[in-house]
Amino acid sequence: MSSALYLSLIIVAIAVIAVVLLQGRGSGLSGGIFANNTSIYGSRRGIEKTLFNITIGLIVLFILLDLAAVLYA
Repeated sequence: MSSALYLSLIIVAIAVIAVVLLQGRGSGLSGGIFANNTSIYGSRRGIEKTLFNITIGLIVLFILLDLAAVLYA
């Protein structure tokens, strides 16, 4: 059980890293400050919104798995 939990933590961590790297470069806080575009507030659409939602879901899953690993240990 313990090794399956740790293996799933590693897989989710790699997935979080991959999804974060797939996101656009200027979509973060620094993109809003240093970008040369005229719109300050923009809405996420299409694949950008999907990647954002997947990132949030994976991070929540990672936190839950981490808590389960701590409680199991």
